[in-house]
Amino acid sequence: MTPLTRALAVLLAPLLALGLAGSPARAAAEPTPAPAPDPLGRLLLGPLDAVVGLLAPLPVPATPYTGDVCASGADACIDDVIARMETRLARVAGSCAHSSIFSLAYLRVTENVRDAVRSGYFADRAWLNRVDAVFAELYFDTTARWEAGDRTNIPAAWRIALQAEDDRAMSGLGNFLLAMNAHINRDFPHVLATVGLTGPDGSHKADHNRYNNRLDSLYAPVFAEEAARFDPTFDDIDAGTADETVAGVIMRGWRELVWRHAEALVLARTPAARRLVEQQIEQYAALQARLIRTVFVAKPAVRDAWCAGHGRTTG
Repeated sequence: MTPLTRALAVLLAPLLALGLAGSPARAAAEPTPAPAPDPLGRLLLGPLDAVVGLLAPLPVPATPYTGDVCASGADACIDDVIARMETRLARVAGSCAHSSIFSLAYLRVTENVRDAVRSGYFADRAWLNRVDAVFAELYFDTTARWEAGDRTNIPAAWRIALQAEDDRAMSGLGNFLLAMNAHINRDFPHVLATVGLTGPDGSHKADHNRYNNRLDSLYAPVFAEEAARFDPTFDDIDAGTADETVAGVIMRGWRELVWRHAEALVLARTPAARRLVEQQIEQYAALQARLIRTVFVAKPAVRDAWCAGHGRTTG
């Protein structure tokens, strides 16, 4: 059993509790996740899909987006994000910084979102463009401030993730999960609440869920690229496609809880109630970060030596 598999139960416990406690019936418009490619995948994804299937979006009123980032919702928003990510990846990969792991993964995810949007995969193209750009802006701002030595108001989950990168004491998979946790569990609820959960044609939850299937297809190639460039142990798998499958289960669970947290932010009736939700988001993301930080400790010698010879290559 891999460390990722051992961490699964703890990482998903809040979602399972939420689903088993009872929730509205599933909205008919929400897509059914694609079948997993192997028996282990079906075993792991099946129970989670059953839980996720119970959770329909709450009735959240439509609110206009009032921000300045990608106000138009145009395709050019993602093009700009990708260009900035490519520049960042070239810089951090050149020095074999441990932040290269998430920088590469985030670039590949964003390229995938771009392709999905332009293929007509999502119902609301402008909403996805805007979500992507606003989401990435938080990442650029947080990492730029950290690298400049500004620790002011850096969320706890991000502090743990970024300090772990600086300490060079984690496996590549650990860096990946720490940054994904900080950006998804901490940042994403705020992004969704800001951009809007509901549009003129109804809830965006179906589009949010629909991307789970695209993510499932990314784990194997991204894990392989991370291993080829930055950490040869990244895709060490001792049970078929277990690591990629478990990563998919964790991400589905996180993304479902993200939507619930975003709903809670939007539906909070008073400033005090909203602050309570914000505290819950911070605490949950920080708890996940501490668990990951404990499970994926590793010595950097092998990975750093490998990166010195392979890290600057492009996929």
